[in-house]
Formats: sequence, C-alpha cells, structure tokens
Amino acid sequence: MSAPWLAFDIETANLLPEGADLDSFGPLDISVVAAVGDDGGARVVHSVQDGRPAPRLTQADAAAFLKWLREQQRSGARIVAWNGVSFDLKMIGHAAGDLQLAAEVALDSYDPMLQFFYRRGFPIGLQAVAGGMGLGLKKSMSGADAPEQWAKGNFQQVIEYVQGDCRMTLEIARAIEKAREVRWNTKRGTISSERMAALLTTREVLRLPPPDQSWMDTPIPPAKFTAWFPASVRV
Repeated sequence: MSAPWLAFDIETANLLPEGADLDSFGPLDISVVAAVGDDGGARVVHSVQDGRPAPRLTQADAAAFLKWLREQQRSGARIVAWNGVSFDLKMIGHAAGDLQLAAEVALDSYDPMLQFFYRRGFPIGLQAVAGGMGLGLKKSMSGADAPEQWAKGNFQQVIEYVQGDCRMTLEIARAIEKAREVRWNTKRGTISSERMAALLTTREVLRLPPPDQSWMDTPIPPAKFTAWFPASVRV
C-alpha cells in the first residue's frame, strides 16, 4: 500500500501589480498556509492579531508549520505541492527564516509540475491539469486575488480557496499515480498527455537528464527551480 499523500499550499499577502513577475519582488509575505491529507483532515495556519487573522504569517508560525511538514514526512506522509519547490517551499522557508529546512522538505517532497517540466521543458498550471485529468475541479478564485481579499478581511473566502487548491493538488496526485500519465488542457483547446509511470521525489527528479529545450526561444533554466537552496544542501 502506498504511503498517504499530504498536499499543502500557501497564499501570499502582498498586493502586487496585475501580471507581476513574483520572482522580481523577492521573498513575499504569507497570509495563510493549509494542508489536506488523504483522510480528508485539514490543517490551516494563520497568525492572529487583536483577536482576528493577522495581515501576514509570523516567523514563529511559519517555522512551526515548516517543522510540522518535516515531521509528517518523517512519519511516512508523501508531501505534495504543485510548483511547491520553486514557490511554496521557497516562500515559507524565507518566512520561517530557515531555508535549510525548507530545502530538506523540498528534496523529499513530490512536485508533479517540476517532474513534468523535466520531461517537457515548460511548466503547466494546476487548473489545466485538473481539467485534462477530468476531475471536474475548479479554483474558487485567482491566486492573484487572494492577497486583496485577505486585506479586505474576507478571511474565510481565502481559507476555503487555499484548502481547495490543496484538495485539487491531492486529487491530481492520485489521478496521475493511477493513470500513470499527466493530461492537461492546452491553450489550443485540446488535451495533451505525458507518460509519468511513477511520481518521483524532487531529489529523484533532479537526477534526471535536463529537458530538451532546444526548440524554445526563451526557455526557463532548470536550475531556476532550486536556485534558492542553500549551498550546504546536498541534492
């Protein structure tokens, strides 16, 4: 029997220009983090200020959640996040002030998007895969809208959104594992697929040959996904 999945996701707190390149703004603040397991159990963490959700997650709360993720890994859970290595774990590592631990969690985590990138050389979105896999799941809002809604005090709406993304990631991981392939809705309106015989940990993915990007004008360098890893981390 396979080890249980535990999907997690974060929402950022910073109000940024529409279409902004998140990487150009450096580490972003986090408003809320969530995790959902195979058993349906959910964990939601946000900081509290004056009896209500705080504008951003404190370092102590971020560090506690990151430590909890590592404990779940060591207890046998398969931590999974969509683009979690390049984004979620990097951001929570900065928020927690512990990039070392974040990188350790990242290496032992599963990131189907990163694995797909190493096969095809380009990223794909969570919603496109949910549609391609026929899961009938849709995001309740745009990730870019979440910071504004949190700032407006619509905390429950954002909490439901981040939990929804966790559940979508969980269902996608299960579906890919069962189908042994990933399918996604393309921008042309068709469905494409890529063989994925088994989901790999990030450590295993990074040992794969780099993708063929010779046909691309402006390819994303594979090293970009892990550029934030401290030099002391051994891949």
